[in-house]
Amino acid sequence: MGQYNQQPDFATKASAVTPSNTFGPAQKLDGSALYVGGGGDVSVIMKNIDGSLGNAVRFSNVPDGSFLPVIVDYVAATGTTATSIVAIK
Repeated sequence: MGQYNQQPDFATKASAVTPSNTFGPAQKLDGSALYVGGGGDVSVIMKNIDGSLGNAVRFSNVPDGSFLPVIVDYVAATGTTATSIVAIK
């Protein structure tokens, strides 16, 4: 995905995302972009930002089948209404 942190031009990894308000190592997306299958709001914590709910940023009305071109470490359950979210890297 782009040239952020020397990543290749195209995604080489993908995994389903389960939004969570637990921001530990098991939930960390390690600087991934997001694909949103079922539109809605997506609440994220950007890469290298302290993993706490107070640092979440909400992207409202993300359309079905779109890429959210931000690099994130976590997807918060609070504020996220979108479904079928995939982390890509």
